[in-house]
Amino acid sequence: MLESLFVTLLPTGFLIVLFGGEELLRRKNIDMGGEPPIGKVLFSSSKYSIILLWAAMVVHSWGINLSFIKVPGLFKWIALFLWISGFGLLFTGRFGLGNAFRIGSPKESTSLKVDGLFRFSRNPMYLGVYTTLLASVLYTLNPFLFVIGIFVVIVHHKIVLAEEQYLQKIFGELYTEYCYHVRRYL
Repeated sequence: MLESLFVTLLPTGFLIVLFGGEELLRRKNIDMGGEPPIGKVLFSSSKYSIILLWAAMVVHSWGINLSFIKVPGLFKWIALFLWISGFGLLFTGRFGLGNAFRIGSPKESTSLKVDGLFRFSRNPMYLGVYTTLLASVLYTLNPFLFVIGIFVVIVHHKIVLAEEQYLQKIFGELYTEYCYHVRRYL
């Protein structure tokens, strides 16, 4: 019961922060939506697929079995560790970006964030997403979720590459120097 509650609260809390933050930014006349850096359908489908994998882990934690085989206890503990770590990266990255956070490329000028988690990874939030997806797959051992997770990672890597081109265009030498010192993911 406690495990299920904990598994449920992390994505629920993050989505509240995400959409609540969107409303706060909107009140400051900041459009959090941004422009999809790749095709809109592919971009949107990958974002909704993340929520699908998160929901699968939540549902499985509440006793609705999504596994085709028995999940070893060790896998569940590793998955829970990854779940917590991934959401830690997501929350910290989101708060670290502050008003510069966008889903997609910004429509107006923003600042380049290079402090906090961004000193260690240029994309800590994407790393957090990938970690939560891996957690969901390990927790359920569901091959369909694995395939969806691979789809999300491939699409999000394309998003990262497109965002990097955008940031290079906007910030020039400052972004080049940042990329020289900080790796894309880890």
